Amino acid sequence: MKFGRLAVANGEGAILAHAIRQSGLALRKGEVLDAAQIDALRAAGIQTVIAATLEPGDIHEDEAARRLAARLAGDNVRLERAFTGRCNLLAEASGLVLVAADVIGAVNAIDEAITVATLTPYHPVAAGEMVATVKIIPFSVPGDALARALAGSVAGAVRVAPFRPMRIGVVSTLLPGLKPSVVAKTLLVLEARLAMAGATIATEIRARHETGALVEAIQVAARDADLVIVFGASAITDRRDVIPSAILGAGGIVEHLGMPVDPGNLLLLGALPVAPDGSIPVIGAPGCARSPKENGFDFVLRRLLAGIGVTSADLRGMGVGGLLNEIVTRPQPRAPGDTDTNHG
Repeated sequence: MKFGRLAVANGEGAILAHAIRQSGLALRKGEVLDAAQIDALRAAGIQTVIAATLEPGDIHEDEAARRLAARLAGDNVRLERAFTGRCNLLAEASGLVLVAADVIGAVNAIDEAITVATLTPYHPVAAGEMVATVKIIPFSVPGDALARALAGSVAGAVRVAPFRPMRIGVVSTLLPGLKPSVVAKTLLVLEARLAMAGATIATEIRARHETGALVEAIQVAARDADLVIVFGASAITDRRDVIPSAILGAGGIVEHLGMPVDPGNLLLLGALPVAPDGSIPVIGAPGCARSPKENGFDFVLRRLLAGIGVTSADLRGMGVGGLLNEIVTRPQPRAPGDTDTNHG
């Protein structure tokens, strides 16, 4: 691509680099000059313009952006019309954005003229929201650079895992001193979290904070649910504590206790058996899950609502970006010398 000051007389087919507003003439940046515009420029007394002229093998910015965006767009992602070298990728369904981060990094490393920006992986979006954008910086790119970008891309590197209208079984444990209003507020906060996914509370049970009573409550909650969430009246502090013991007593497993996300450290992840030979996830919610502010509970819940399995390895990998803001309901804010983590 040639770029620089160009005689208007030789400008037909060139791409205008800067807008022109003079003597009643209004031309936009990026316009491809035609014969009529050349005459208008001459009539306005303009003899030269800053413009770009494509050379053999160059790909116009809009076409380059469209081709790369089409290559990257995966399930539940659609393209907007490319304009000014930009092509946006939009979600076709509400869900979580899934990104092949290594692919995006590799594409961005090919040529400074080619850029791709995405939302953070697992970011929740509504249908119609932008999930990524491809922007070509100059007015064109060499065809070989675009070819390398396309070859280095994995088809569907940006996609959306749609939320599923799951049925949630909720168990709240009770201890003397826990106000009923706290449990009621917790359910309202949970319903708000579930609303974005179209999920609903199918069963709501309250039981004493004792292993025997909780075993029965968990088994009942699991009968008509795709996911069980246990809100404890007291935080889980050990794998031998009441909630993990009750999950084991109900025939389930405890896959992981704790996560490198704060607030949210004391989350438990497990599974419960369901007839005939299946299982469903169970979350032992940390105390911060009673708050509407984002915490580690959201990281796990959103993935499960989108049908994305969560493993012990997934939890261990959440540490980068896992230090979240304080929440006003946190009983003991983090501070120098604060070693009490039992409120997670």
